[in-house]
Amino acid sequence: MACPILEDIVDDEVTIVRWAFRPQKVVRDRSDPLVFSDDYLIERYRFSGEGIRYLCGILGPKIQWRTARSRAMTVPQMVCVVLRFFASGSFLYSIGDAENFNKGAVCRAIRDVYLALKSVVHIFVTFPGHRRLCYIKEGVYKIAAFPNVIGALDCTHVRIKRPSGVNEGDFVNRKSFHSINVQMICDADCIFSNVEAKWPGSVHDARILRASSIHQKLSQGEFAGIILGDKGYACQPFLLTPFADPQGGAQMNFNLAHARTRGRIEMAFGLLKTRFQCLCHLRVKPDRACDIIVACTVLHNIAIIRRERAPRVALQMNWDNPAIFPDNVNDPRIS
Repeated sequence: MACPILEDIVDDEVTIVRWAFRPQKVVRDRSDPLVFSDDYLIERYRFSGEGIRYLCGILGPKIQWRTARSRAMTVPQMVCVVLRFFASGSFLYSIGDAENFNKGAVCRAIRDVYLALKSVVHIFVTFPGHRRLCYIKEGVYKIAAFPNVIGALDCTHVRIKRPSGVNEGDFVNRKSFHSINVQMICDADCIFSNVEAKWPGSVHDARILRASSIHQKLSQGEFAGIILGDKGYACQPFLLTPFADPQGGAQMNFNLAHARTRGRIEMAFGLLKTRFQCLCHLRVKPDRACDIIVACTVLHNIAIIRRERAPRVALQMNWDNPAIFPDNVNDPRIS
């Protein structure tokens, strides 16, 4: 008859041997977001691990806290908190709960990072672009054989909460909601080469262009090329708009090529707002909203330059369909 105590010892030995050869679970440090896969990071932060490290290298000297008291946030944590806010547009306490930080720390991190991104806007958003002018024109020409074009121009509205103050009515746009009217120019790769984010929603697109510094440079002939705009702008030597009432096949072909080429700015708007959904509705004051818009523009350009994967929603959209663009009311293809 076998001894019960001996059987227990044998069973324990077998269990120990089995556990020794069993694959052990990897417990990841959730305080370091860069330990996760790129799929996880892109879904939540819109950047891969290498992209986030690149941002940390650029922004680290500008945002790193000088003290480690009270478990201060590290640079990767600050960058990921802000990217999560930009990507989701959620409330601050929701971002804090997801990243295990309180609302105050999230608010300070967001402010530090978007101001740091604004300080490098001249590096990543430059007109007419980072490449040679001939390559920019060649890229645009491949869209619809429209020659000598260095960019497509348009404005888009970014919804904000109702501002408190005497100028509240200035922010109500033609669609009857409060917004910032943002002027942008982009190239064939949907990289923004100019951004003007400081005007209330009631200001007309043409007025924003006339008051911008890029208008003065273009009118003085600093750049050997033209830009394309919709019917809301006046036709000028450096700005071509479509025929209001095209007569004959030549003018209709011109309008078609113009619409296909200028549609690249609408595509860029769609990518920007899909990648950073906070731009669908910013619950901040107008001046902070303008800074966040500029920061998202810088991040968008970095993502395009680094060839970061676009959000799944953006990849599934039919960019050739003009009906998906809410700001495309003046497109000559739509009557």
